[in-house]
Amino acid sequence: MTGTRSRVRRTAAVALALLALTACGSQLDPATVARASGQDGTAGDTTSTGGDTGLPAGEAPAAGDVPAAGEAPAAGTAGDAPAAGATGGAADGDGGGKSKGKGAPTGTAKAGSCDGFKNQTGITDSTITLANVSDISGPVPGIFESAQQATRAYVEYFNSQNDICGRKLALVNLDSRADAGADQQAYVKACSDAFAAVGSMSAFDSGGAATADACGIPDIRSTIVNPERQACKTCLGTYSIRTNLISDPAAKWLAAKYPDAVKNAAFLYINAGAAPVNAKSLAAGYEKAAGWSAKYVQGIDVAEFNFAPYVQQMKDKGIRAVIYYGPYQNTVKLQQAMQQQGFKPDFYLQDPTIYDKRYVQQAGAVAEGTYVFSPNDLFENKANAEIQLYLSWLQQVKPGAIPNYYGLFAWSATRLFVEKATALGGKLTRASLVDAVRATTAWTGNGAHTAMNLSTGATPPCLKMIQFSGGQWSQVSSGTYLCGTVVDSGIGG
Repeated sequence: MTGTRSRVRRTAAVALALLALTACGSQLDPATVARASGQDGTAGDTTSTGGDTGLPAGEAPAAGDVPAAGEAPAAGTAGDAPAAGATGGAADGDGGGKSKGKGAPTGTAKAGSCDGFKNQTGITDSTITLANVSDISGPVPGIFESAQQATRAYVEYFNSQNDICGRKLALVNLDSRADAGADQQAYVKACSDAFAAVGSMSAFDSGGAATADACGIPDIRSTIVNPERQACKTCLGTYSIRTNLISDPAAKWLAAKYPDAVKNAAFLYINAGAAPVNAKSLAAGYEKAAGWSAKYVQGIDVAEFNFAPYVQQMKDKGIRAVIYYGPYQNTVKLQQAMQQQGFKPDFYLQDPTIYDKRYVQQAGAVAEGTYVFSPNDLFENKANAEIQLYLSWLQQVKPGAIPNYYGLFAWSATRLFVEKATALGGKLTRASLVDAVRATTAWTGNGAHTAMNLSTGATPPCLKMIQFSGGQWSQVSSGTYLCGTVVDSGIGG
């Protein structure tokens, strides 16, 4: 009986974790979750990067040396440190070191005077300590490891060339374990040991919201998932989104290209976490913004493996456009079922969680033609210096690491911290940093993603349409980003 109760508790814990992780589009499948076992260790350090990063001072690797998105570097280059070069410094009172230009670690921020700079929580004579709190262990180990990898990558990039008023950055990684209690424990530690938290990503980010707010720690996150975190006055998501606010460019672009198909659309979603409300809000928003007609809005249970009945329903209803919210493994199952039943809609659309090398590997031929609306530029875009900088430094800290948008926005969050802290110089405090970030209304992470309004946290009105075709992802919309308006769907606000 004891064994049975234990198995039930483990199953419930894993199912609960899946519900929350799905809310932010994590890449899970039931088989993975079924194999995972719950862990009840306390939140704590996973890795730590001090002012001495292990990389010699110098410049970032050249963009031409960057491997293809998600690929490991070629033999002989994996893990190589950047070439040695001039060392940045600020001992003379210049807050930002010697790097210059938009691509430099401090961007174009004008370094503030270091006069009056004071040591405070997380700041010593030699270091400014940052914390990253992300889901690493727990039911699905490593689920948001990309956020910690990207944060570490930027810290090492910065430390290779710069300092802030004579201080290098130190990074403490804390594990929120896909658990609200662990997130809260981690933020207790971050509040006492770190000056700020950067690049964090947790499915249960509600846990540490009140703690972060109460201690006043600047919490510049990759993405905010839960309303409790949105209510935190010191917490800001570099990828700004609100459930009820739907940007209309994708809806209008597809309506112009497939005017008949959007009148017969299906919105399917994994029936867990925030996916239902997000999918329903999207359906209502697209109807309101561009005259779509959602003829079939349907959830698919987490443990469902037979997608055939849902495909048959779409065939019976004359569906010509399919939109799906769920992990990429379930995307593959749905698309395979569609292929097996000879159902080929005019188009298939999903959010950027499937813009991932692992989706392409598992989907194979059924991925062909898939559309994604994306808030960030393509990893394949060799002309985007910031994207290539992220990819190159990601490979420095974790050869073979697979980039995704959680990681990209964690990188962007760390850049945001660096630029604002550099500009503040001797006026740097927790409160002044929060104010500076809150005043940011069009943050692009140096061109890595569309402009984000951190002042309001509202969904951005711009995105780009990308498509998988001929074995690769490419942008199919015109211009840099498609821009339009944001409509209130009336759902989830």
